[in-house]
Amino acid sequence: MRKLEKKVVFITGGNSGIGKAAALEAAREGAIVVVADLESKDHMETLTEIKALGARSMFVPIDVSDVESVKLAILTAVAEFGRLDVAFNNAGIGGTYSGIHDMPEATWDRVIAVNLTGQFYCVKYELQQFLKQGGGVIVNMSSLGGLKAEHGLVPYTAAKHGVLGITKNIAVQYAAQHIRANALCPYYVETPLLAEVPDATHQAWIDGTPSKRLCTPEEVAKAFIYLACDDSSYCNGTQIILDGGVMA
Repeated sequence: MRKLEKKVVFITGGNSGIGKAAALEAAREGAIVVVADLESKDHMETLTEIKALGARSMFVPIDVSDVESVKLAILTAVAEFGRLDVAFNNAGIGGTYSGIHDMPEATWDRVIAVNLTGQFYCVKYELQQFLKQGGGVIVNMSSLGGLKAEHGLVPYTAAKHGVLGITKNIAVQYAAQHIRANALCPYYVETPLLAEVPDATHQAWIDGTPSKRLCTPEEVAKAFIYLACDDSSYCNGTQIILDGGVMA
C-alpha cells in the first residue's frame, strides 16, 4: 500500500517550489491533495499534474498572514473531503538583507506575519479539526535558519526559530490526542526563488556545503512524506535537517 493512501493532505504554498514537489509526491503516495496558495493563474497546471498521477485534488486560495483566509481554506477543504489527515505548513517568504540596527520595521512585520504568525494561524485551525476527528499529523516548514543565525536575516531566523518552538509545543500538548508535529530544516533549496539571487551568492552557498550542491525540492518532499506517514509514528516534536553537511 502507498504511504498516504486516501489521506487528505493540506499543503500551504503548494503551487510552486517545495510545496508543489510535496503535493506531487503526496499524490504518488495515494493522497487526496489540497493545494493551498495565493491566487494565481497557473494553479490548474499543478492540479493537472496531480490528476495525471491518479490522485484527487483541489485548489483553495490562502493568505497565511490573514486569519480569516486561513480559516476559510481549512473549512473549504474539510467541507469537500470530510476530514484533514496531514497538514504541511510550508508557505513562507525570505526577506531583504539588513543589519538589525537599520532594519525597516515594515520588513520585520511582514516576515513575522507570514513565517511565524501565519504558522500559528494554520496550526490553530488544523488542530481544531484534528481534535474533532481524533488525530492528525502536522509538518511545519522551518529552516536551517531555525537552528542558527543567518547573517542579515534576523526576522527570518527569529520566525524560523519560533516555528520550531510551536512544533515542540504541539507535540507536548497534543500527543495524547493522537496528534504529531515535526518540522523540516533545509538549507537553501533550488527553487524558482533562487533565480533572483546573484550568481556569485548562489555559488558561494554551493561552495559552503560539504556536498557541493544545494538541496532539491524533491529531496525536501521525500522528507515530508516520511514525517507525514506512519513510518515516523514515534517521531514527535523534532526536526529533520537537510543541509548537505553544513551543520556538521
